[in-house]
Amino acid sequence: MTKLEDKKRPAGREAGPKPANKRGAARLAAVQALYQMDVSGGGVLETAAEYETFRLGKEIDGAQYREADAAWFRSILSGVVGRQKQLDPAIRNALTDDWPLSRLDSTLRAILRAGVFELTTIKDLPPAVVISEYVDIARAFYEDGEEPRLVNAVLDRIAKDRKAGA
Repeated sequence: MTKLEDKKRPAGREAGPKPANKRGAARLAAVQALYQMDVSGGGVLETAAEYETFRLGKEIDGAQYREADAAWFRSILSGVVGRQKQLDPAIRNALTDDWPLSRLDSTLRAILRAGVFELTTIKDLPPAVVISEYVDIARAFYEDGEEPRLVNAVLDRIAKDRKAGA
């Protein structure tokens, strides 16, 4: 989709945040699932099954969840879990000394792990798209905090390192 197509709106639709695409919704769901797994200790298979059965594209307590690309959701979730031992050191190296990995809360760790997974594993995605998507997710969780800027800085640093090493 071109930038122009991205900006077009159906007649009568008010301006505002653009709706997430299916991959964007999958990214958000993956971050939520990673957070849930981190705080509850749940496994990837049961968490993925719960999200796919009861959350993705479903109505919960009167709120309609966006339809998500279930395969993309699963790939992020299983990829982060499977590569966490490589992702965490990459994140730690991209953080400044005043932001050690241990200082990050579970939500921020989930956002960074998912973003770093995509940047370092999925080669045909433009880094700017991945960075933008995860910064938007960070803004959804941390409206006025430093966290969106931190996500941008860390993911940008990792993208530049990847490009330099290519």
